[in-house]
Amino acid sequence: MQAENNSILVIDDDLIIRKLLTHHLKSRNYNIYLADNPEEGFTILQNEKINLVLCDVMMEGMDGFTFCQKVREYEKYRLLPFIFVTAKSTIEDKTRAMDVGGDDIITKPFNVEELLLKVASLLRRAEINQIYGVRKDLEKSFTHHNPKLVLVDDDPTMSKLFEYNLSKAGYDCKVANNAVDGFKLINNFSPDIIISDIMMPKVDGFEFRRMLLEDSKLKTIPFIFLTAKGNESDILDGYDLGITDYVVKTSGPRVIVAKVNAILKSLNKEKDKIVSELNHATGLMRAKVIPDTFPNFEGFEIKHWHVPYEGVPGGDFIDYFPLNEDNIVVVMGDVMGKRWGAWYFAFAYAGYVRSALRMVLQSAQIISPGEILQQVNQSVYKDAKVAEVFATLSIVVLDKKNKILKYSGAGDLPIIFKCYRTGEVKKISADGLLLGFAEQGNYSTEEINLSTGDQIFIMTDGIIESRNKDGDQFGKNALQVTLNSLEPDSDSLEKVKKEFESFCGGIFEDDISLITIKCKLD
Repeated sequence: MQAENNSILVIDDDLIIRKLLTHHLKSRNYNIYLADNPEEGFTILQNEKINLVLCDVMMEGMDGFTFCQKVREYEKYRLLPFIFVTAKSTIEDKTRAMDVGGDDIITKPFNVEELLLKVASLLRRAEINQIYGVRKDLEKSFTHHNPKLVLVDDDPTMSKLFEYNLSKAGYDCKVANNAVDGFKLINNFSPDIIISDIMMPKVDGFEFRRMLLEDSKLKTIPFIFLTAKGNESDILDGYDLGITDYVVKTSGPRVIVAKVNAILKSLNKEKDKIVSELNHATGLMRAKVIPDTFPNFEGFEIKHWHVPYEGVPGGDFIDYFPLNEDNIVVVMGDVMGKRWGAWYFAFAYAGYVRSALRMVLQSAQIISPGEILQQVNQSVYKDAKVAEVFATLSIVVLDKKNKILKYSGAGDLPIIFKCYRTGEVKKISADGLLLGFAEQGNYSTEEINLSTGDQIFIMTDGIIESRNKDGDQFGKNALQVTLNSLEPDSDSLEKVKKEFESFCGGIFEDDISLITIKCKLD
């Protein structure tokens, strides 16, 4: 995606900051929309195609944190890149920024190059998600729910008739009386099927269909034309616009219900086929992305827990690799995959990354995880077939002789360290880029001197982002509380597992992966 195709919304009540940001962003050919308060910003969000938001925190009325939280309540904005630009720089502020759904935070006075780099990186990530899909989109496709349907028709009598019959047939049906309202409803409601009349004032059904085709998220939703017109040329015009089916109103509501049933049945068969073929393929390969057993490493207790989403192998992978008698490498990764083919692709790509990693480790006795990551990154980056697919990767090297842990990460969550002596729980972050994002990933190595009883926790974002029945995320705060409560002699893995499963009711929204490392008590 080129910069000139991206639109950025800047929300700040300081005119000078708005002008400064506009100047630098326009120099990179971004389209800029300006708002001096969140209410105006939300109006722009609804009416324009925005690719990224830069938002101040301290503003009159609604602050930036509250605004971001409200924006994230809408499904269509859940993945919209959101950066806070603020003078607040405490750990609490940064934590709050992430908890409400922010992607990054820039502190005023900001470094322009850093800002532009973060903007470009987040836009690139959003493009990756759009091209390859986010697994949650696929997961929702496999989650059982009452099919959602939007009916667009300016005839209130006919709308009520069809709405009644579709609702009676078990569909969650919503109605719009014109194409403009229908377009807004579809964006917020995310239906499984769209039914639209052709003959409507101002914007007819054909133009309405063209509006949907221009939106990459909406154009693939099955679309049925419902109209009193039934001559051959009208039908052909409809199919030229990629519609799924065509029903004449005089056919009656039973016909439209039958058409909808047939379309959904066909889609469900396709989903079932995907899952069946994936399980068959992984069985034939006899490959595993998660080891069957925990590694035996003197002086340390290393355990892992992994639950693939709905039992289907996903993009998370774990590996252990002994470097020599005194050092072992612990690896956790999470691959971004393509929609529909995500699980196939992620499984294969995870194998590719693991192979590249093992080749690097076998070629030389590299002890620095930052160097290991950089060599793996270059291998991935130079391979044209996989260079546009990205993974997060955490690499930990344990040195049992010197009781040292070395860590480096590529686009991953921070690892968490719990000190046995003080009980303090703190995050150890790495700023390395996603694996394969750029030739130089800027992978640094963090070192931790370990003492008896100290613990390390490594995880993918499935644990942080899974929700309970009320829609609340487990989040970083619940994780912090759980880790604070761990007793020195408790089974940490089982404790976290129990708390997490209890919170989510055993229903997870993503692959779940956790590694615990404990420096054994004497």
